[in-house]
Parts: sequence; structure tokens; C-alpha cells
Amino acid sequence: MMLFTKKTCMDFLRKFVALVLVLAVLQYHQVGARFVVEKNSITVLSPPNLRHQKHDGAIGNFGVPEYGGFMVGTVVYPEKGSNGCEAFEGDKPFKSSDSPRPTVLLIDRGACYFAKKVWNGQQAGAAAVLVADSYEEPLITMDSPEESTDSDGYIEKIGIPSALIQKSFGDSLKEALKNKEDVVIRLDWRESMPHPDGRVEYEFWTNSNDECGVRCDEQMNFVKNFKGHAQILEKGGYTQFTPHYITWYCPQAFTLSSQCKSQCINNGRYCAPDPEMDFGVGYEGKDVVFENLRQLCVHRVANETNRSWVWWDYVTDFHIRCSMKEKKYSKECAEDVIKSLNLPIEKIKKCVGDPLADVENEVLKIEQERQIGRGSRGDVTILPTLVINNVQYRGKLERTAVLKAICAGFKETADPSICLTGDIETNECTENNGGCWQDINTNVTACKDTFRGRVCECPIVKGVQYRGDGYTSCKGFGPARCSINNGGCWSQSKDGLTFSACSESKLSGCHCPHGFHGDGQKCEDVDECKEHLACQCDGCSCKNTWGSYECKCKGDHLYIKENDACIERRTSKFGWFLTFLVLAAVVGAGLAGYIFYKYRLRSYMDSEIMAIMSQYMPLDNNNNNDVRSEAEPLRQSSV
Repeated sequence: MMLFTKKTCMDFLRKFVALVLVLAVLQYHQVGARFVVEKNSITVLSPPNLRHQKHDGAIGNFGVPEYGGFMVGTVVYPEKGSNGCEAFEGDKPFKSSDSPRPTVLLIDRGACYFAKKVWNGQQAGAAAVLVADSYEEPLITMDSPEESTDSDGYIEKIGIPSALIQKSFGDSLKEALKNKEDVVIRLDWRESMPHPDGRVEYEFWTNSNDECGVRCDEQMNFVKNFKGHAQILEKGGYTQFTPHYITWYCPQAFTLSSQCKSQCINNGRYCAPDPEMDFGVGYEGKDVVFENLRQLCVHRVANETNRSWVWWDYVTDFHIRCSMKEKKYSKECAEDVIKSLNLPIEKIKKCVGDPLADVENEVLKIEQERQIGRGSRGDVTILPTLVINNVQYRGKLERTAVLKAICAGFKETADPSICLTGDIETNECTENNGGCWQDINTNVTACKDTFRGRVCECPIVKGVQYRGDGYTSCKGFGPARCSINNGGCWSQSKDGLTFSACSESKLSGCHCPHGFHGDGQKCEDVDECKEHLACQCDGCSCKNTWGSYECKCKGDHLYIKENDACIERRTSKFGWFLTFLVLAAVVGAGLAGYIFYKYRLRSYMDSEIMAIMSQYMPLDNNNNNDVRSEAEPLRQSSV
């Protein structure tokens, strides 16, 4: 008979309630659950009997899928260790040295973790790994193992793409290789990520718990490292980002238990696993749910003020300042972070609501509904998870890999400059101008580099729109086109004159100016004299000049260009005599005027001046007496 102590009973109850929570999760996902396997396409290029066969590959949930790109490689199947569970012998035996194409390693499923197989392939020099299924069944997603000592050393270091393929496809590749045929395939991820328009919408399903081991460390390192990229994309209007948090519920029969109360809020409606997986130690699951809810509200309130990107600052700062490991994971610490970011704390508190109330929480209810797959997206069951343009991202949660996947979600030519940084993309326009049109005189090119490759598209330069097919020709259009390399038309200067075949009055084309003939790309002077186009009048002589001509008349005749005629100059001896008389009369009139001014006018002015001065200065004694006699009566009358 087994004796149960109080401690044994408590341990049993805790494990039982934990099991019930797990069963609740399974039940939640089994009702209408839908799991979507994200795929890339694989096309066989050789041998001839397999050429153009197209198959699906299930993208591995680790490593770095080449979203937006493709890879052409030679398939190799190892003679020893075909399951890839042990390190391959030699120094990178599958690294392509004789062939310009990279090696795609084909290995069998079974005996060890998928990630272990891909890691061993990468260490052996393979550029990609295909895992052939051992049964004929629908494809599944290869996931990385749960946290373990064995997996900690290599999962984060996997940097190549991988995919699971069906058994029949793997068998056909092995058969071709057995017959010593050269097997070449194209792994294509260009359509693995939808790219409908110029904006990418993506979600990040995460958790505020930082005590869940490798997965928690991975997601927090990602948030910290990707924050800068995310905020640039969000501030520029290139992306719409939304954070999400998974919650579970406690079955009705256990909502009043102390275990459900410690792991859930709102009377068992929203729960999270115990961070330490021990109900009696450290933080409780409800602490995690409460902080998850607060982080959702931070994003919601920040989004209302057009500052949605502040979520990245809050989550990063909270992780640094309020870590579980440092025993600072609390409401008070969270509110200090909110205040430091100048967020309206009262609005956030109103959004959070009362976690003790026996009612639905609007924010968390929406989160539970969104966990269920919609459209092309399956249920969200793994944390952390990224969903980009409604497709679940597969691969390592790492800054460069995620940025590459987001950039693959932009419509071609609409990707922002951050997607063209050298660490994630190579510029295809640098080699042979991408095969596009280019004007070597102005270095104007139709090659435009995008994340998924180059496109040949006639550009707009300094307000001038170029038109054409982008490959063989582009021509400027509009009145401003003459300002750039003369619109691609003929132009020449000579003898201080400049002529051009580009006219701002014409929107397109090159037309030789008046006085020249040609196709506009080359213009030659018209010899108007030789071709009898000018100076056709009687007595005219013609001299050709560059771009024009000169006509002269015989004798003293005058040439009128508008009428192409010579006219007689109306001059004679009588005319000269008459002209002399007129000039003499003008000179005489001028001389007479001068004399008048000199004598008559001057005399008049002198008399006027004398009259004025006489009123103030006595000229003789009589004048003085007369002045006094007039003044005396005035003085007497005043007595």
C-alpha cells in the first residue's frame, strides 16, 4: 500500500492541473484546428527524363530560407551515413569546388532530429539540404527540437535552407544519381511569400515570459536586434506591424482551484503556463498574462497616437529593466517604463481593465480568436511565430533572415531602400548593367535593383520621363528632356554658334533645325546656294555659311531677305544738296538761339535783378527821404 503525504498530494494535484491545462489547449486547437505547411517549389533541370518536373518542399522551421530568391544546385546523395545523423568524414566533402553550382545534399528521414541532419550537412559544405520522407504521406513542417543539452549548440548556427520532400520524389532523385546522371534542381522561394502591394503587414506572436529557456532568449534577442529595422519600416509607412500573445483557458470544472487561480485571470478565461513550471516557486502564470495584456494595450494606445513603433521600445526596455531573472517583473516596474516613454498611463490602465473581474476582456478575447487560422494562414501553435502577409514565416528568428522575408513581401520595385542593404542583397545592376539599356554619356540606366532581382524599367531623371522597353531603348519625353544630354539628339557648336536637334517645343523625337538636314541623331549643313534654295533674284550672289547663307546684290542695290529681292537705293546729287541745306538750316537755328540767349535774355535777366534789389537797398538820397516820410505817420498814429 502506498502512503500519500500532504506534500505528495500537493505535487500530484499540481501536475494534474497542469495536465488539465495542456488538455484544454489540445481541445482548443482540435476544434476546427488547421495546420498549414509552408512550401517552396523545386524544379528538376536535369537529367532530361526528369526535366521540368515540379515538386513541393516543406520549408524547415530553422535555418535561413531564401525568401524572394532561388538557388540552382547539384544534388548529392552520400554513400555513407545517408540519414545524416553523424558528422560526415573529411573536410567539407560536399563543398562544390569542381562545379560552379552549389551542392544540395539529399538525405533520408529518421534516426535523429531534422535540425541535426541539416547541421551536419552544413558542416560538410552543403548549400542546402533536402530530407526525403520515409513514407508516402502529406508533407509536414520540420521543426527544431525542444530545449535540450544536445540541441543548444547548433540550432542557432544553422544558416542554410532546408526542406522535406515526399518519398516518391526522393526515390526518383536517388535513382538518377545511382545511374551516374548529373542531377540539377532549382529551389525557388520567390512565391513562398505573397507580395501583393507596396505595404507588408506582419504579426509577431510572442510572450513576455523571459524564463522559458532558449526560445525566450531567442525571441528577446530578436526584438532587441530587429527593433531598428522595424521602426524604420513602420515610420516610413512601409509596414503595418501588430503584436499578438497566445493565451489558454482553464476548464470550467477547475476555475475555482488554487492552481487555475494562480495561472489565470478573469475567472479562468485567460491563462499562461507557470514560468518556472512549479506552482510553488517564483512568478505565476497570471503574472505573465497580465503583462502580455499590458504590452498589447501599449501597442493599441501608441497606435492611436500614430506611434505604433513605441511597442518595440517598451518591450526592449521592459526586458532590460523588469527581468524575471532579477526579480523585477512587476506592475510597478512596467509603469515606470511606460512613464519614461511618455505614454498615457491612464489610457493603458483603462485598456487593461480589471483582471479580477468575472467578465470577458475585450483585448484578450480578440487574441484568442486570432489564434485560429484564417484564409491561407493556419493556427498559431508555436511561440515565437512571425506571420507575414498572412503566411507563417519559417526559419531562424534572426534579424537578417526576418528582414529578408519581410522584404520579399513587397511588390516588385516597391521595396524600400532598407531592403537593398548589402548584408541581405546583392546589386544585380553592377554587372553588365543587368542587361538593361544605358546611356553611357550620362550614365542614365534602365536597370533598377529590387530585392527579388533587377528589372529593366525606363527611369525618371531630373523630372524627365524616359520611355521605351527598358532593354534596348529608352528615350526622354517632355519639354525638359533637352536638359539631359540634349535629349539624346545631335548638337554641335561652330564659329561661336550652337545648333541642336532637340526642341523644347516638341515633346519627343529629334529634328534637325532649319538650315540642316538629317535624322536628328546626325545633322549636316544644307548648302542653300548649291541647292538653289536662296538668292534666286536677278543680280544676286550667294555665299553659304554654317547653318545659314548670305546674299549680296550687284552695285549699290539693297538685298531684302524676306522677299529674296534686290531694290535700288534712292540717293542722288540733288539729294545730297538738299540734305546739306537741311543740316545748314539746323545749324543756323542753333546758332541764332545761342545769340538770343547770350544777349537778349541775359539783358532781361539783369533788369529784373536790379528791380528786386532796389526794394531793399537805397540808390540815392531822394529815395531814402521818400521812404522815411512814408513811415512817420505810422509811428505818430501809434502814440
